[in-house]
Amino acid sequence: MKLTRAQKESKLREAAEEVIKRLLEWDEQNERPNLTQIEDEVLALRQRLGQEMVAVLVAGQEAQQPAANPNCEKCGAEMRYKGQKECSVESRAGGLAIKRGHYYCACCNSGFFPPGPTA
Repeated sequence: MKLTRAQKESKLREAAEEVIKRLLEWDEQNERPNLTQIEDEVLALRQRLGQEMVAVLVAGQEAQQPAANPNCEKCGAEMRYKGQKECSVESRAGGLAIKRGHYYCACCNSGFFPPGPTA
């Protein structure tokens, strides 16, 4: 189901608030950090926030299912839709866990996440 702008905004604000909370907790636990330590922490948190932002927008897209079940690339048999399953994707923002439609071939026991390989 496609998320509304308000739903996306709520999730993004929640992610930003969590990053701010972590930064302030880190600051309280590190009495005299040097510039490099501060930069390292900020960059790690920025990476995390970026991943969360991408994940929210990807999760908010309307699911697109092919009109017909795809055929297995290995044996050619028609594959069955098995619902939404989580898969790992390496994006430019970093690793993401997203849910995508998953298809399964009972003939050769292979699975497929359209539109194709995640790499």
